[in-house]
Amino acid sequence: MQRKAYVTGTAALLAALLAGCTSGSGDDGATDNANPGDAGTATVAAQPGKYRTLPEPCGAVGHDTLDALLPGIQQISDPIQRDKAYQGEATLTYDTDRKVGCHWKVESADATDRLSVDFERVVSYDNAVSDDDQAQKLFQEKETAADLPAPSGSSAPPSSPTPSASATGSPSGAASPSGKEPSSKSSASSASSASPASAESSGAPGASSGVPPADLQPRALSDLGDEAYLDDQLSTSGSTAEQRTVTVVFRTSNVVVTLQYEEQPTATGTVPDSKEMQDSARNLASQLDDALGG
Repeated sequence: MQRKAYVTGTAALLAALLAGCTSGSGDDGATDNANPGDAGTATVAAQPGKYRTLPEPCGAVGHDTLDALLPGIQQISDPIQRDKAYQGEATLTYDTDRKVGCHWKVESADATDRLSVDFERVVSYDNAVSDDDQAQKLFQEKETAADLPAPSGSSAPPSSPTPSASATGSPSGAASPSGKEPSSKSSASSASSASPASAESSGAPGASSGVPPADLQPRALSDLGDEAYLDDQLSTSGSTAEQRTVTVVFRTSNVVVTLQYEEQPTATGTVPDSKEMQDSARNLASQLDDALGG
C-alpha cells in the first residue's frame, strides 16, 4: 500500500512541472506573434496611376490644328495625298498601352514643317513607388536634359534709371528754378525719348537675331498638366535656312506627353517666328491635356 501511494505522489509532481513548462512556452509564443503583426501593418502598396491606356496618337490632332501648324497641307492638290498627310505616320512601338506616337511632315512653298506627338504611360514595378512618382521622375529627367536657363528675373541686372525732373537737381515734384512746374508736354517728350534707350538697355534681342525675348525663353509652364516646360531652339545647318524647334513636355498623372514642332523656311536668312510657333505648340498641348482628361 505504501508503494502505491509513492507512485501517485510522483505523478502529481510531474504533472505540476509540465503545467509550468506549458505556461512558459505560451508566454514566449505571445512575444513572437507581435513581430509579424507589426510588419504587416508597415507594408502599404503604392497607388496605381490614373491611366491604364493611351489615346490613338495620329487621331489625337484635329484637321483644323494641323492646318494651322502645317500650312502646306492645304496646298496639296491631290486629295489622296492630302488625306495621307492628315493621317500622319505612327511611330513604331511594341506596346501600345505603354508608349505611342505620331509624326507629320509637310512641305510648302515657304517652309518645311514637322510635328510629332508622343505619349508615354509610366508604370512603377516598385511597390513602394507610385506610378505618378515614377512618371514625375521621368519628367524631371527630361527637364534636366533640356537644361532650361534660370528665369530671367532672377539674374537680370537692375535697369538704369530713366531721366526725370530729379536729374536737374530738383526733387521729384518740386518747382523749377523759374518757379514754374515743368510742363506735361516736355515731360512726355522726355519719357518718349527715353523709351528707345530703355528698350535697348533691357537686353531684349531684336527680331533679326532669331533669339526669343525674355518672356519667350525656354521655361517651366504653370498652366499645363501637373507640371510642364517649353524649350525653344534655333539651329543652322551650313548654308541652309535656320530651323526653329519648339518642344513642349508635360505630365498628367502617370502619362508624360512630348510635343515637338519644327519649321525650316525655304529662303536662307528667314527666321521662323518664335511667338507664333510657341503659341501654336502650347495650344495643341492644351488640347492633348484636355483629351487625356487632365
